[in-house]
Amino acid sequence: MKATLSLDTNIRLTFKQVEALAKQLPKKERLKLATILVDGEEGMTKEQLVAKIKEGLNEVKLYKEGKIKLQTLDEFLSNV
Repeated sequence: MKATLSLDTNIRLTFKQVEALAKQLPKKERLKLATILVDGEEGMTKEQLVAKIKEGLNEVKLYKEGKIKLQTLDEFLSNV
């Protein structure tokens, strides 16, 4: 049997404290948290995922045609 605890409280944390707490999470959970913060929601629907994949494939096509320049890995990671 799994026990659960519900605790509703207001605890004020600085940005640095929240950052330190987030860094303690496993990598998979940190990425999930980052997605929630960026997208404003926990996940995406199948349709949204398909749309994102199509958008990415279109970007690859445009890159191969020389119509756009893609971000470097460093540029991408600096925005995460």
